[in-house]
This record gives sequence, structure tokens and C-alpha cells, in this order.
Amino acid sequence: MRLEGKAVLITGASEGIGAACAEAFRRRGARLCLTARSEAKLHALSANSPDDLIVPADLLHPDSPKRIVDAMMTRFGRIDVLVNNAGAGLYTTAHAGDPSQARQLFDLNFFRPLDLIREAVVPMKSQGSGSIVNVSSIARAVTLPWFTLYSASKAALIALTDGLRMELRASGIHCMAVCPGYVRTQFQTNLLGGTVPPALAPLKQRWSITPAQCAEAIARGVERGTRTVVTPASGWLLIAAARLFPSLVDRQLESVWLSKSGQANQQAKPS
Repeated sequence: MRLEGKAVLITGASEGIGAACAEAFRRRGARLCLTARSEAKLHALSANSPDDLIVPADLLHPDSPKRIVDAMMTRFGRIDVLVNNAGAGLYTTAHAGDPSQARQLFDLNFFRPLDLIREAVVPMKSQGSGSIVNVSSIARAVTLPWFTLYSASKAALIALTDGLRMELRASGIHCMAVCPGYVRTQFQTNLLGGTVPPALAPLKQRWSITPAQCAEAIARGVERGTRTVVTPASGWLLIAAARLFPSLVDRQLESVWLSKSGQANQQAKPS
């Protein structure tokens, strides 16, 4: 898809990957609809781009998806690309975590993207074209024990993307999944709950990418009609290792999780 002149909706656009996507798509000549909770941050992002459509919205409000798409259709008369980027993290155990936090996590990471897709598909079908981009995570393919519920929500988003690709191909709508590794954003300071395992610090430094690198991979994927974007590309090695040596990868990840609270030392003591 050539992005020049295309109408692109980006959620979670006030910072991080979403803000970087705004820059990446803008450089390619796209017309942007940007949405997030912070109106001030959205206006700051678009300070030099008065043609951007700013739609402040809390996606947890049930009316937000329809209101956002309606505003975009009023301004641009079409929607060519939907980038479902907004989401949240939760560092807690699945078996003993707060059920209300788990439901909120799935609302943000799965059900609100689904609601936006339902709204956006209607004009896309009328146009006979469109692209749906769902930003998932490397954690969808390799479940992280400190991030089990997050991994589950992102795996659900991948399954949704794969099914939609088959449902919508005949309508001219392409569906792409994005699986970033660790991206250097404020993600871990805006969690729904929990704390980050200390053992992750060296891994973050070694394997992380910038929001701009992630956004470039997303924009190129849309242009090329890519099925799945894994960024950095080295993430494919982790996915392959998890498939070929699942027990080994499980043990390594478990050791990181146990280090969070000293459980590893406790389990090592004789009973």
C-alpha cells in the first residue's frame, strides 16, 4: 500500500510507539487521526502538523470507538489504515492476581481493538480496501511468567488478527500483526499493577529498540502488505527457541520470574 494521502488512525498516539508511528506515517504523506487520553500530549505531537485530526478519548469508555471512527469519517471521508497500538501491562500472577485488573487488561488489549475494528471495517468494505494493524508483543509467542495475563491478551490479539485476515481478504482488507520485543518507552511506568523483575534490566539494555525503529518496521510492513512484523528481527530466534526447546526456555524464563522476590533461593533450601 502506498501511504501518501491515505487516512490513518493511530491509537495510543500521545507517546511511545504510537507517537513514533505518527511521525513515520506522516513522513510518508499520510493524513492522520490521532487518539489517546491526553489531549495536551496529542496537540504537542501535532504542533507542526495542523492537518492532523486530534480525538482525545479513553478507550475504556464504551462509546469511544464509534466516536473516534465517526470523527475520522467526517474529516477524511474514509479510513485506510487502523493501527491498534493502545494497550497496558500487568506484572502479576495469573492464579492470584486481582480479577478486576485482569478484566481491565483484556478490555484495553483485546476488546477495545476489536471494537475499533468492527467500526473501521464498515467503511473499509465500502472502499474495497484497507489495512488493520494490531500491535501485539513477542510475549504472545513466548509466554512470560511475570507477564502471563499480558501474554494471554496479546496472544488473543494475534489469533484475532489471523482470523480476520481470512475473513476480510476477499473484501480487500489486509490484517497485519506486530510483535515488538522490548521497546524503550514509558510502558513500564504506566502499568495497571505489579512490579518489573530486577533480572530484566540487563536483558532490556541488550535487546531493546527505540520507538522510532518499531514504528519504521510497522510502516514498512503496511507498505509491503506483510503478514507478521517481529521487531527487532532477532525476536524470531526467541520464537524459534521456544518452539524447538520449550522446556529449556520455560526453565530460563522461570528463573527470571523467581528472582523477582527471592523465591528461587527459598525453593533451593531443603525441606
